[in-house]
Amino acid sequence: MSSIGTGYDLAASTFSPDGRIFQVEYAQKAVDSSGTVIALRSKHGVVTAVEKSVSSPLYEANANPRVEKVNEYIGCTSAGIYSDCCALLDYADGEALKYLKENREPISVKKLAESLAEFVHIFTLGIHRPWGGSLFFSSWDKTKGSKIYLVEPSGLCYEYEAWAVGKHRQAAKTEIEKLKAHDLEPAKRLENLELNQLINEAARILVTVRDESKEKNLCIEMSWVGDVTDGKFEPVPTSLVKEAEVLAQKMLEEEDAED
Repeated sequence: MSSIGTGYDLAASTFSPDGRIFQVEYAQKAVDSSGTVIALRSKHGVVTAVEKSVSSPLYEANANPRVEKVNEYIGCTSAGIYSDCCALLDYADGEALKYLKENREPISVKKLAESLAEFVHIFTLGIHRPWGGSLFFSSWDKTKGSKIYLVEPSGLCYEYEAWAVGKHRQAAKTEIEKLKAHDLEPAKRLENLELNQLINEAARILVTVRDESKEKNLCIEMSWVGDVTDGKFEPVPTSLVKEAEVLAQKMLEEEDAED
């Protein structure tokens, strides 16, 4: 990076001569170095999946979850520094509850994501270090369909059809793009997949992009929201996740054998 060591990275309110804010880039680096997180959307719902490293066998199962509910119909999947993600989730919970009290109806996923993005952006103005976390928000209903929003450490907020963040994000995006290829049969394209198929594809992508030689003791955590769950955000049952992971591993071994 140019200008490092010359004082331009001492505060988030300071621009470098080439117009960069290094502390925001450092926060984004914390997200880019975390476990891979992907979100897939079809007309039937949304599946998010995160690959977590279990550093000790003494950990309680599902300790430090990366998948959480904001309310009954909106869920959050996070990447980056875990404590930062928890703090941002607490703020999102508060915003959802505040909106419900004031308007007597649940907040929309778009409104929630934009509200959090504004809050995150305030911390890039120099009053605090930027948040080292990115949050996916997902929802589904019969009228508006499937929604995925991502809030980044810079305060940017985007809606996606599918996306990936984390250490293997580029390889994961390449795999996701294959699901949108025009030469695929319509039933196999991303937008037409059932939720169970999305779970299998999410597991396949995470198993495909992981580095088995360097990354061990990994576990996959998933969530889903869609027609199967009647629009309610829920964690995917562990049995389904394990089945999808075993199937993905078997497919990968068959492909290696063919090569």
